[in-house]
Amino acid sequence: MSESSEMAAASKAQANPLLKAWQTPFETPPFPEIAPEHFLPAFEQAFADHAAEIVAIEHDPAAPDFANTITALERSGKLLSRVAAVFYDLVSAHSNPELLEIDKEVSLRMARHWNPIMMNAVLFGRIALLHDNRADLGLSGEQLRLLERTYTRFHRAGAGLDEGAKKRMAEINERLAHLGTAFSHHLLGDEQDWFMELGEADRDGLSDSFVAAAKAAAEERGMAGKAVMTLSRSFVEPFLKSSTRRDLREKVFKAFTARGDNGNANDNNETILEILKLREETAKLLGFATFAAYRLEDSMAKTPEAVRGLLERVWKPARMRALADRDALQALVAEEGGNFALAPWDWRYYAEKLRQIRANFDDAAIKPYLSLDHMIDAAFDCASRLFGLTFTERKDVPAWHPDVRVWEVKDAAGKHKALFYGDYFARPSKRSGAWMTSLRDQQKLDGEVAPLILNVCNFSRGNDGQPSLLSPDDARTLFHEFGHALHGMLSDVTYPSLSGTSVFTDFVELPSQLYEHWQEQPQVLRQFARHYQTGEPLPDDLLKRFIAARKFNQGFATVEFVSSALIDLEFHTQPASDIPDVRAFERAELEKIGMPAEIALRHRPTQFGHIFSGDHYASGYYSYMWSEVMDADAFGAFEEAGDIFDPKVAKRLHDDIYSSGGSRDPEDAYIAFRGREPEPDALLRRRGLLEASEAA
Repeated sequence: MSESSEMAAASKAQANPLLKAWQTPFETPPFPEIAPEHFLPAFEQAFADHAAEIVAIEHDPAAPDFANTITALERSGKLLSRVAAVFYDLVSAHSNPELLEIDKEVSLRMARHWNPIMMNAVLFGRIALLHDNRADLGLSGEQLRLLERTYTRFHRAGAGLDEGAKKRMAEINERLAHLGTAFSHHLLGDEQDWFMELGEADRDGLSDSFVAAAKAAAEERGMAGKAVMTLSRSFVEPFLKSSTRRDLREKVFKAFTARGDNGNANDNNETILEILKLREETAKLLGFATFAAYRLEDSMAKTPEAVRGLLERVWKPARMRALADRDALQALVAEEGGNFALAPWDWRYYAEKLRQIRANFDDAAIKPYLSLDHMIDAAFDCASRLFGLTFTERKDVPAWHPDVRVWEVKDAAGKHKALFYGDYFARPSKRSGAWMTSLRDQQKLDGEVAPLILNVCNFSRGNDGQPSLLSPDDARTLFHEFGHALHGMLSDVTYPSLSGTSVFTDFVELPSQLYEHWQEQPQVLRQFARHYQTGEPLPDDLLKRFIAARKFNQGFATVEFVSSALIDLEFHTQPASDIPDVRAFERAELEKIGMPAEIALRHRPTQFGHIFSGDHYASGYYSYMWSEVMDADAFGAFEEAGDIFDPKVAKRLHDDIYSSGGSRDPEDAYIAFRGREPEPDALLRRRGLLEASEAA
């Protein structure tokens, strides 16, 4: 390259905010400076830098050792990690058509970049040599774990295959990357395209806070002065609970469950069939009978049989409870003079009525006490009391949207620990759901690197300056995602590949689900559940009724989850050639397990982003329940200590679970915290299903 060309390239790089040093507080991404056109050039540079680093490791003339192979791999790809983190945050939390087009290109380029690295025979040879001789290398526990995970990652990616099989694996990976991106774009498209205007006559039964949120959603869509329903779950579920208009409940339910299954340009049926065939082919290339067998080998569960055993153990009592509740709901319909059979769009509505009868409680009564700001304060306070953390809001840290809030997190000694970004409100540019991710992970390989951790949710916004009011489910979601965030913020490991949430899928939900327990504790609610208008604390009578109502409708909640997990497992254990039609397969599987007709899957296949927009939870949706066995048992350690903030138990929780990342085997980590393996019945007790289990 000529001197003038080099200068031009350097000047161009300097103009790209993704490629220059970030002169921001804590070296955070300068979001206001970043435009869609910056990403492809930044990815080009990042791919080139990383490829050169890999070549240097591969051709190092020195004999392989931990430093020149494993540590060198850990140091590689820093620019790629940085650019990708910013890009995927925007694609999921604040997308636009230009970014979504770029995403199609990036997903393909990502696969083409990683395939030759993960299947590099020379590189794998160096790793395998070290793995074979690991007992003689004098490694620390964390280094041994990293070596084992690195070897496993390359082996499972096909590094040990012959050249023909590697070529086919690379082709499959590229195609799967395209299909996963297409699936998520289709789902987002159906969600963005649909809305339902709510006229005055359409609002019967809806709370003032819901109508305020619907007006705010209309304003987001350029329809100021009106109110609209969207397909965000935080809109759909409360609407189905409270709207007296059965015709509108049916319309909303059918639109929600038809996402990705409308026979339009966003239809996901054919996408799913191709994904399943390619995943099965991947598994067979690697010597596994099914994709589920391949995926679960590298998990706590280990086998599809172990997963099925857990799910079936829970399914039977949950189904029994749900059928009993169904009969009670149908009786309620008859009492009110309804001449119709209970349908899926009726369940939440009549369940809410039944809960008012049985527990004298409904969500609308407690929502005024669960303002978003108060629940954020509660989540922070629990983290302070458990782990000594403090949170100070920073207005000087740039973010991707004006709604995003940023806090500096310090440890008990006052030392900077992390930044925490909270992006809480639904908007058309954001995909549905709630998630935690990071813009930078904690590590200590070359000095302390503090993490940048994100929580993204889809809560309904308050209108006209009113605060956002959360349902109990929303408040639980906030604590759940903050539990994931703590896993990232408290991470205390040396190597980036082992940081934070880099653990088995069926262990990663333990820190998040465990943290939910504090949200529903009386002493937490007495302090932070305050009426958004008067500031009055939650009345004791309402608190008692809320606690008593927690186990209500657990048959329904468990059935809608476990049925989705079983379908995920069946999709990935049955031959793909036996699944010619997704809808027919879904119907057959639900009939096989005796799914009550009045309950729908929590995620129908065509909208099941957990398992089809990528493969992170494919054959792994069960993980939430596997982790719940542990989280229900783990909270028992605090209950047994007689203090939900017991310092000794909290220290073990910090040291063995939240801070250790992937640096140790998860089973060993759990036993170190609890002193024994988890007790499976803790899950059934928590959900109030133990009696039904014994009856079954």
